[in-house]
Amino acid sequence: MSGKELTLLLGGAGAGKSALAVRLASAAAGDSGAVLFVATAQPSDPEMEERIHRHQAARPKHWRLVEEPFDLVRAVEAHAAGCNAVLVDCLTLWVSNLLLRHEGDPAADERILSQTTALLAAWERLDKPWFIVSNEVGMGVVPPSPLGRAYRDVLGKVNRAVAARATKAYFVVAGLALDLNALGTATVAGVEHHNPPFPFREGGQGG
Repeated sequence: MSGKELTLLLGGAGAGKSALAVRLASAAAGDSGAVLFVATAQPSDPEMEERIHRHQAARPKHWRLVEEPFDLVRAVEAHAAGCNAVLVDCLTLWVSNLLLRHEGDPAADERILSQTTALLAAWERLDKPWFIVSNEVGMGVVPPSPLGRAYRDVLGKVNRAVAARATKAYFVVAGLALDLNALGTATVAGVEHHNPPFPFREGGQGG
């Protein structure tokens, strides 16, 4: 796998995204190659601590683990030397962490998207394959709170920004991966192509 590969793994909770990301990163790094694993989860309670321990036990012991809930660019650039690949798990919690940090700030979306742009720029600078895990949270019911709706919307924007740059993208359901690239892109008559493919729609209940 070339160094400029960026693979995005999307799906619901418990769908198998992280397990697939670990397998793909292992294959990219080789049996003895190290992977920089950047974890964004914070052990806020015993149940979350147990989840984190289970994920750690499923990864090769020689991988390099960095726990960073906010500054992903700093984490990667400070620790990627000597590693054969980078795995970020996950954008879901990272965006949540940032949104809570900037709660009440009318420019929160712009700040988070700016950091997403910086993360993608870091991928461009480092000649290593990257694997990024994120949840698709926009397929369920409309969140009942303003903060929940704000989170859904900004995570959707972050996912779209990363997907627009990704060289490979998979949608994972029940442990099965749908290769989004293999589906190709659809052109809708009368709709100008954008990158991301369609412009963000502000307002309303949907994305």
